[in-house]
Amino acid sequence: MKAMIFAAGRGERMRPLTDTTPKPLLKVRGRPLIVWHILNLVRAGITEIVINTAHLGAQIEAALGDGSQFGARLLYSHEATALETAGGIATARHLLGEEPFVAVSGDIYMPYFDFAQVKDVLHDKDMWGHPYPADQRDICWLYLVPNPDFHPEGDFGLTMYTLINEGSPKWTFGNVGVYRPEMFDGIAPGEYAKLGPLIRAYADKKQVGAEVYEGEWHNLGTVQQLEQLNAPLSTRVPAAKGVQ
Repeated sequence: MKAMIFAAGRGERMRPLTDTTPKPLLKVRGRPLIVWHILNLVRAGITEIVINTAHLGAQIEAALGDGSQFGARLLYSHEATALETAGGIATARHLLGEEPFVAVSGDIYMPYFDFAQVKDVLHDKDMWGHPYPADQRDICWLYLVPNPDFHPEGDFGLTMYTLINEGSPKWTFGNVGVYRPEMFDGIAPGEYAKLGPLIRAYADKKQVGAEVYEGEWHNLGTVQQLEQLNAPLSTRVPAAKGVQ
């Protein structure tokens, strides 16, 4: 399995830090955000990793190189301007291959997520070994988190392990997912496209699987959040699981 890390965003709310440093290279607890992901992927045996870049992308490539320092093989997909998540995937498809891949946002901090679990969430056959018709198998699998303070209404409902657009309670998409490449057939390389509408369209067809991750998870959006995570343990304000 290959992985993709999204690292093309501007990080507007993290300014002025992101005026000179790409957000994925900001350090949390002594390590750049993106390096936490790389090391956790490699630990799970996922060593071929695609990184898309736009804003200050040359700094990311200079810092990470070919990935050999981490035991990984890094490939880069360069975007003149950030193409959003689905557009970034479509543009990088020639690097991702034809098998399902895991993708994660480079600006989230989830140090204890075990990427080994993503390898077998999408199945082509049922428990008796019979192949699923293409229109009945899951096209992707998402990891949801408890709703953080900044997003109290959540994104999606969940019935067993099937994502639904409506329903209660709702959970927040944790920006980690496993995707079949064909999900992005309708998006041309270089096209700007968001992932949300695509997920919702497949959720209506009951082709999106999901589960809830309740480990430590932070969507870093402000300088204050970064400072809080980097504060000494004795001065750090306790935060609930999943809270930004």
